[in-house]
Amino acid sequence: MAEITRELIAKLPKTDLHIHLDGSLRPATIVELAKKHNAYLPTYDVAELGEYLTVQGKVDNLERYLEKFDITLSVMQDVESLRRTAFELAEDAAKDNVRYMEVRYSPILHQKAGLELEEIVDAVLAGLREAEDHFNIRTGVIICGIRSINPQTSLLLAELAVKYKGKGVVAFDLAGAEYNFPAKDHVKAFYQARNNNINTTLHAGEAFGPASIHQAIHYCGAHRIGHGTRLIEDDDLLNYVRDHRIPLEICLLSNVQTQSVPSIESHPFKTYLDKQLRITLNTDNTLISGTTMTNELDLATQTFDLSPEQLCKVILNGFKSVFLPFDEKVEIYQKAKAELKQLLV
Repeated sequence: MAEITRELIAKLPKTDLHIHLDGSLRPATIVELAKKHNAYLPTYDVAELGEYLTVQGKVDNLERYLEKFDITLSVMQDVESLRRTAFELAEDAAKDNVRYMEVRYSPILHQKAGLELEEIVDAVLAGLREAEDHFNIRTGVIICGIRSINPQTSLLLAELAVKYKGKGVVAFDLAGAEYNFPAKDHVKAFYQARNNNINTTLHAGEAFGPASIHQAIHYCGAHRIGHGTRLIEDDDLLNYVRDHRIPLEICLLSNVQTQSVPSIESHPFKTYLDKQLRITLNTDNTLISGTTMTNELDLATQTFDLSPEQLCKVILNGFKSVFLPFDEKVEIYQKAKAELKQLLV
């Protein structure tokens, strides 16, 4: 077996199933767009802005982490900016050998300049399709409802996801501040999605306990769970998640930064892996968390002393968990498996 180095990990085929568009911009692009649209930034120096927006160590809580999005969102309110940032995100991922990426965002947060929801979705899809034409990457879009915005808005966004089914949107999600904003309040939105055979994933068990994951699965019918860090606290629910092969979208560095876990060493990632849960690794936000898929996989390998077989399993779990039709999933999985075997042996 090959020695697992960061250089080797960089070459491996990867997925990123949990990445937020508005948390993954290039600092230089933010500065350029801010100047163009006269948007306020705390600094217009690219290096300083990157340092300001990327979490240094930890923040007090998830809400503090989310405050940084106010800046990125301020330059994402027109069609061209949305198209460009989507294109650049896919370009950056492709250069990291991410072969399949599901980009999530909430169109409702991009309406400050009066854009229609459909204009927003079309712009992001156009940017992603352009990137697919230029790079070795495939993408899908996940539309997010927001926990702290009223459930009627979530329903509207679920209907938007239904409208774009088969046109680039692959799932519906619920994101945002978790504490005091239960998923069960948004059950109508998830019924709308599932009733139209749309995939669903929910942020749950990041800033609140296993009860949040329980609601995501049993009230909202989640097909995947975003984060799921606190699942470790409920053995019965953990066994249910394992038995039903519900994938967990784990984001290691982000979980430490938001204090979902006290340290990377205390993250339940390895316990989940040992217990045969279907865990995937993801970036969450490449800018805000200052990470890449290579970085996340390297962090897991170094921290938990992963063997080549374990690393391969985690990566293939990502390909198993993509929101694609079965035939396409099998094809992309088998291709990645063959490439991994060649590179890791």
